[in-house]
Amino acid sequence: MHYLIAAVTMLSLTSGPTDSLVWTDYHKVLIPKPHTLEYVESSAGLDDPQWEGGRTELEMVDVNDDGNIDIVSIGDHGSPYVNTNEHGIMVYFGDGAGSWDVFMNGHFGYGGIALGDVNNDGFVDAGYAMHHDYSPNDFGDQLIEVALGDGTGRNWTPWDDGLATNGESWGMFGTDFADVDNDGDLDLVSNSFGAGSGVHVYLNQGDGTWIQSFGFLGGNSTMDIVFGDVNADGNADFAVAQENGTVYIGDGSGGYTLADGNLPSPGWLGRNGPDLGDVNNDGYQDLSFINSDGGVEVWTWQGSNTWSSSSTGLPSAGDYVISQLYDMNSDGSVDVIGAGSGFITVWKNTGSGSWFEVTEIDLPGNGGYTEGFRVGADVDDNGYADMVILNEEGNWPSERNHLRFFKEASSPAVLSIRLTSPIGYETFKMGSVRFIEWVSGVPGGAESTVDLDLSLSGPSGPWIPIAFDLPNNGRFQGTVPTAQASSDCYLKATVHSGVESEEFVTAAPFQIIE
Repeated sequence: MHYLIAAVTMLSLTSGPTDSLVWTDYHKVLIPKPHTLEYVESSAGLDDPQWEGGRTELEMVDVNDDGNIDIVSIGDHGSPYVNTNEHGIMVYFGDGAGSWDVFMNGHFGYGGIALGDVNNDGFVDAGYAMHHDYSPNDFGDQLIEVALGDGTGRNWTPWDDGLATNGESWGMFGTDFADVDNDGDLDLVSNSFGAGSGVHVYLNQGDGTWIQSFGFLGGNSTMDIVFGDVNADGNADFAVAQENGTVYIGDGSGGYTLADGNLPSPGWLGRNGPDLGDVNNDGYQDLSFINSDGGVEVWTWQGSNTWSSSSTGLPSAGDYVISQLYDMNSDGSVDVIGAGSGFITVWKNTGSGSWFEVTEIDLPGNGGYTEGFRVGADVDDNGYADMVILNEEGNWPSERNHLRFFKEASSPAVLSIRLTSPIGYETFKMGSVRFIEWVSGVPGGAESTVDLDLSLSGPSGPWIPIAFDLPNNGRFQGTVPTAQASSDCYLKATVHSGVESEEFVTAAPFQIIE
């Protein structure tokens, strides 16, 4: 697929709509045509239970460690039991091919969710924030909670003392996990459901108790929030849809400073659908969001609280409400995805600060509002990321939300794997918890496992085993080794299927610091 016709000494490769021959100093190279992204709906089982209306947050993670990606939420306005049967933590167990079977537990809902192992026992746990804390018991009676999983995705034990104790009185929504203080366990951030309850960061004390390290009340919100590392210092930063500001830089101990710099004003509601991702492969995570005219924008971090617009080719106005940043065609560059009134659009990253549209999905219904959206997991192991959306469909007064999943339609011809995090130039702190993520193509959907190895001295090793025989589910949570600081670190991922194996090494170094 990728052809080298003659060696080149210096060449800047760019991707475009078609293959092309480029001459440089007597050498010629065939630049490969980017993979043509096509999507097919695979929503069998997602119509039970029926959803109602309003926002939700969706995650795609292998909750029961069977190698298959699951879809998880705590529902929309219909949860718990408001004109629907939605309730509690809703896990749609995936079969690896795009069919789903739901299991629900709890009497609460309408909000956001994050998934990770908060107590380092090897099981996926849930952090969630809600508007309907209606539960008569400890499981679901707070506006922000964490519950421990037992590895089945069906049973949850509250682990939430101290959460939602700093003035959160109306409702909370967007939730995410990261190791804010780099002490080896996941901490939590949450954004208000709407006006009033503000933004709150809680540190995990390791015993089921949580202490707020940063937070404020007041301000309007459009609910979303996400962790990242904007300035590549190894500390967790976040981007939030909130009128008081968007990007907050972490100090590594739980404190945060606003860093919107020269970004345009977030407006009286805050920016819609922000996300963080490294669009120019420099180690700094950049910002995407939906502007007040419904257009899509990307701004890259320049350091010193300065941002630069990188939105050429993206629509300046439209009907978009949520953005996502992810490498959709597995070429090593982060793309932009926007979801709006009845459609999803993917724009390819050219690598030079501009974008071009590569595909659009038209959704059923009358072009209703996007109420939840997530990309990133490769559900069917074809080597490309998939997406799930909650879309309002129908006409007033009978409109309802519908949950739909779209998988990339190609079938892999050969075994492959590609790391999507880290990709290079990141900074990790010793002893902190981090997620390693990948996509993998496995012909015929055969059984497969993944090994992860770390080099502290270049792309050739020697290699230190990080994990082996992992389910090929696209994500591993681990602790950054403390043996040695290094600026020449590389990660290797190896996929095994039958007697075959293929490996992938990060294209650029990242660093581990004390």
